Amino acid sequence: MPVGVEAWITQIPPITRAWLGLSVLTSLAVLYYSPKAAFVNMQAWRAVLNFFYFGPISLDYVFHMFFFMRYSRMLEESSFANKKADYFWLLFLASVMLLGFSPLFNLPFLSSPLAFVPIYIWSRRHPSTPISLFGLITITAPYLPVALVAFSWVLNGTWKAAAGDLVGCAVGHVLWFMNDVWTRELVGGHTFLSEAPDRVKRLFGDE
Repeated sequence: MPVGVEAWITQIPPITRAWLGLSVLTSLAVLYYSPKAAFVNMQAWRAVLNFFYFGPISLDYVFHMFFFMRYSRMLEESSFANKKADYFWLLFLASVMLLGFSPLFNLPFLSSPLAFVPIYIWSRRHPSTPISLFGLITITAPYLPVALVAFSWVLNGTWKAAAGDLVGCAVGHVLWFMNDVWTRELVGGHTFLSEAPDRVKRLFGDE
């Protein structure tokens, strides 16, 4: 591997780097999520690995991988700097919520919805940051998820293709509200939704 690429990979924060690596590996197989296959037929691995499958190599694959990696990395380096356990816990809670929503919206793959969770949360935590989309238009960060969902819709030619991204935005909004609004204004402290349990922190060496 070229030194430049290796250095770039090692600079990616650990949770995002692991997510990226697993996503590239699982693009070699179709690991879709099915409640029946996962829990009735005892293929529980489908409930985990489908969060890393972004589909075969295509323009849509590149689109989702680029934006997921960019904003997951930026979120982990800012809000979750030196908080690997808390970032893992956030993604874990998002994954559990998406597994619950999957049968309601008929979502066989949950990687794209999960990728929109850090994008949404980052956009809400940086409301005044200007974002240039493909060098064509400039928007502020809170409009980024909407713009990306619209682009996904255009890219795939049907609103159903963007349904998973919308569900990801909804989950991201719930977690942003519970982490940033509920804990600050209504609770006045951390909750299990905003901070990883001690056992998880010990697992990641954050204690």
